[in-house]
Amino acid sequence: MIEVAPAPAQGLRFCPMAEEDLDRILSIEVQAYSFPWSPGNFRDSLRSGYLAEMLMCTTGHDEVLGYWVAMPGVEELHLLNLTVAPAHQRQGHARTLLNRLRLKAHELQAKSLWLEVRQSNRRALEVYAAHGFEHVGLRRHYYPAAGSKREDAVVMRLAVESVP
Repeated sequence: MIEVAPAPAQGLRFCPMAEEDLDRILSIEVQAYSFPWSPGNFRDSLRSGYLAEMLMCTTGHDEVLGYWVAMPGVEELHLLNLTVAPAHQRQGHARTLLNRLRLKAHELQAKSLWLEVRQSNRRALEVYAAHGFEHVGLRRHYYPAAGSKREDAVVMRLAVESVP
């Protein structure tokens, strides 16, 4: 039996991402990545009906702490983007976002949650592994890298039904 993910801490809430949120989202995206998603990546995802949520701090003003975008498939959910604003990293928000994503996968009756992560992103690899994701493969030359080069992606999977 799967235990549902806990609610976010007091002062935090999730809300659906919408096109009118993209200025705030893109501001975080360009701070967080050397090769950020474009406005078109986000718009296409939202218009395609992909799941997308923001983690908001509700104390003081509605500040976006992080967000995720995921594509539902047959018995699976594929995480496309999970980002915590650089000013709010190392505070447990990635874990909160992953717990919410796991709950969504469970609600959709997905059996697996998939993602790709840059091979050089050790911190993200550690976070995903600590959350129960296993390394299942490698996609060669998946991500853009400096100097017109490409970087490999580690493919990771979480078996949703095995999540305690």
